[in-house]
Formats: sequence, C-alpha cells, structure tokens
Amino acid sequence: MIHILIGTKAQLIKMAPVMKELQSREIDYNFIFSGQHNETIKDIRANFGVKAPDFVLYSGKDITSIPQIFFWFIRVLGKGLLNRGRICKNDSQGIILNHGDTFSALLGSILGRLSGLKTGHIESGLRSFRLFHPFPEEITRRLVFHLTDYFFCPGDWAVQNVKNYRGEIINTKENTLYDALNLSTSFSEPVECPECPFAIATIHRYENIFKPEQLAKIVEIIEKIAGGIKVLFIMHPPTKKNLLKYGYYDRLAANPMIELRPRYDYFRFISLLKNAEYVISDGGSNQEECFYIGKPCLLLRYATERKEGLDKNVVLSCFKAELIDDFVNNYKSYEFPPYHVTTGPSKLIVDLLIEKGFS
Repeated sequence: MIHILIGTKAQLIKMAPVMKELQSREIDYNFIFSGQHNETIKDIRANFGVKAPDFVLYSGKDITSIPQIFFWFIRVLGKGLLNRGRICKNDSQGIILNHGDTFSALLGSILGRLSGLKTGHIESGLRSFRLFHPFPEEITRRLVFHLTDYFFCPGDWAVQNVKNYRGEIINTKENTLYDALNLSTSFSEPVECPECPFAIATIHRYENIFKPEQLAKIVEIIEKIAGGIKVLFIMHPPTKKNLLKYGYYDRLAANPMIELRPRYDYFRFISLLKNAEYVISDGGSNQEECFYIGKPCLLLRYATERKEGLDKNVVLSCFKAELIDDFVNNYKSYEFPPYHVTTGPSKLIVDLLIEKGFS
C-alpha cells in the first residue's frame, strides 16, 4: 500500500498532485496528517480535491517556533510509534512517502522504518551545503536522506547530491510544484488586486523573522521598495506575530504604499502572484513558482537549496543593497515565458510506485 505522511501547507501543495494522480487512477492510499500546520489546510484540500486524512496525529494550533517544533515532534513521534500498526493499517509491504525538509518528513521516515515499510522522499536531493542555513531544514534533509529507500529527485543537480546514499534514485526532472501550478489554472474566481502595479512580499523563514536585527533589515527593505511600487505583504501567522512583537506591524500598516493581507489558499495566492509585477520572498516554493511562471523574484536570503530560476528570473540578494536596487530598478528584464514540460513529475512518481508493486 502507498502511505503519504505530510504535515505542512507547503507539503500538501506539492503532494496534492501525486494524491490527485493516485485518485484519478483509482489507487487507494493512506493519508497520514501530522498536524504541523492546520491553518488553511482544509482550503488547500478543497483547492485540489484530495481526500480528508485517514489518520491525524495532532490537531491543535500551527507549530511555528523551534521550541514548539521539538515538543510537538516528541509528542507526535510517540503517538505514531505507539499506534503505528493502526496508522499504517498493519501493512509491512508498502511504502511511506515523505516530502521536503520539515520535521514531518523526518517523522514519516522514522515511522516508516520502524513499521517495516520502504520510505520514499519526494523533492529529494536539495541542499544548501550550509549546515545551519537554512536551519533546521538543512539538518533535517541530511537525516531523512539516511532513512530513505527511494529518492525522487527534481533534476540532475539533486540526483548528484544523493548519489552516495544507499537507495534507488529516480529523476522526476521537475518538482511536483509544477503540477500544482498547472492544476491551479482551473481556478476562475476573481481575486482583489490593486488597480495600480504591485509587488507581493511573503516572508516566513525562521532565520529572517525570529532574529530582531534580521527582521528589522527586511522591514527596511520592504519600506524602501514601497517607495516606488505598491507592496502587498502576505501575513504568515508567525511573521505577523513577530512584526507585532517588535513593533513593526503598525508602522507597516500605516504606510499607504504597503497593504497587509492575510494568507490565502493556494489557488487564490497563485492568481494574485500572476497579476503581480514581481515577488519578494524568502521561500523556496515561491522561488520555484516564479521560475515556472516566468515571474521576477527577489530572494531575501543568503543561500538557497534550489537552482530554479537563478541567473534567470530569480535574484539571490544576500541582502546586498546593490543587488536589491538593481533588481527593483530593472525587474522587467527578469521576465520570461512560462516553463512547460511534456510529462509532469507526479505521473512519473506514480508510474514508479506501480512498477515497484506498491499500488
């Protein structure tokens, strides 16, 4: 049997196309939800039309800080191990699919191993090669690699990064996010956009929002950019919490060129993104989305574990003023047509699962 363990918004967005592919072929799968994030999860499931979880490990508030993550991880791991027979439906011949670089991915890898299942890691092989940046994601990936039997890698570079690990490597060529974007084209409801040109800012990474000096730097960058273009600042819950904590929220809200907006479901966010002039982000998923769409993207990070769009439409700022200014003043030069492939990665993944006898 195929088991899928995920727990965050980003994981659901990227695994939804695989789940849809399984559903379209009428292949049953066991959906285990860790509950690391709960806000907007139902909306995203509704976006993609994927089934409700078969088993939920945690159903409380979103886990948004490092201390919370460690306590939550111990709690859900204990629950998972105590109930692993029931959670995995007493299956010892199947595979548990994990995704990305979250603690939910590590949880799934451990649960799979101790349940006698094979483990598959989707979006495998991404690396920043900096142990504590991003933290804790880079460490989590390394641990997951050691527990993986099937590496589903989104491209040649990712394949090279796991070639020395034990396990079978499958090159899916692209990230399943490509399929998620294609599925989002079915959304037709209007999303409120400013009448003037606008940029989107979306910031959520631990190293950016939990360090006061770093958050101050980002606020100043966004305020400077807003001097020339309207900025829609998407409020992730931990971002809003820390903007309030350090006294920046009201300051940003008072700026007539900055509009603070709540987090959207996926399809509405992509609709908004397509109408923006460019995106200011610290997220790897946003980097990939902008690459596939051909949208200019300014990354407020020192390093990224992804190659998509670099030296094309994506500028890794390293927080250097000259790079940021050049992007803002010349963002039109970073536009290019949307990216297309003939076979989506989700189909390749499901084909392999069938070939290996897991369906």
